[in-house]
Amino acid sequence: MKCPKCGGEIPFYDLRPNCKHCGVNIFYYSQDALLAEDAKRTELESAVARMVIARIKATFIGGGLQIARLVFVLITAAALLLPIGSLKITVPFYEGGFGAGLLGVIQEITGMFLKIPQLLSGTLVAPQTSAAVVCAAFFLILVVIAVVLLVFYILSFTNPDKHTKVIRNLSVIGMIVALVGQAAALVLNLVVADTPVAQFVPGFGGATAAALFLVLFFLNRALLKKGIMPVYREYDPRRKELLKQVRAGEVKLADLTLPVFESEEEHAERLRVLEEALKAEGEE
Repeated sequence: MKCPKCGGEIPFYDLRPNCKHCGVNIFYYSQDALLAEDAKRTELESAVARMVIARIKATFIGGGLQIARLVFVLITAAALLLPIGSLKITVPFYEGGFGAGLLGVIQEITGMFLKIPQLLSGTLVAPQTSAAVVCAAFFLILVVIAVVLLVFYILSFTNPDKHTKVIRNLSVIGMIVALVGQAAALVLNLVVADTPVAQFVPGFGGATAAALFLVLFFLNRALLKKGIMPVYREYDPRRKELLKQVRAGEVKLADLTLPVFESEEEHAERLRVLEEALKAEGEE
């Protein structure tokens, strides 16, 4: 065993708390060094956490455009509740309706969809059921687009500019699909005649979703022009880079000063906290 301060050899049977060469307390000397390293590591890691929080704030609530985007992302997802088209059927083996929207899919997932092959085989209801299936297909595509858009939106703080471009492009695709689905519902309503047992009615879910996707497109385009700029605390980017070097073994914590970096504002805050602690200790 060697002394952590002077490097002198200490026999294993020497149980004295102090080094026989330099007299330093071996336990407390090492403890102070470890505590100092922990404090340095905490300073660097806290900077990374603050930078992540700053990016989250800047991405989601950093301004009017960000807040508007958050609102319209939620409204666009909620618009999927509205059906693109609806089917109403009254036959001996089934009576009810089906809307090509989120509510319709949830309500009829175990009923209507299981009977679609049987309905398609009937001459009285096959055209109307086919129209509903076409609308449901466009709806499912919209669901996939909306889910992917939500994923990129939630993760957009990791790379705000890149993910904002993806959301903008997905908004265009969603708008096109919603418009085509709505147009298909209107055309099918014209060419499919109602019967006493089956009626197909176009909804307005596609038009609503298309309008909301268009708004999202313009919001994201405006954000790209404005730029999403997180406000970092002074020295935090340098702390982050230094932490990478420490983890890579390029820099040792023991070689760094404590605090590693300190701005004038942080220095004043540290002194204020220290004075308050000393004052509280004195009052006790």
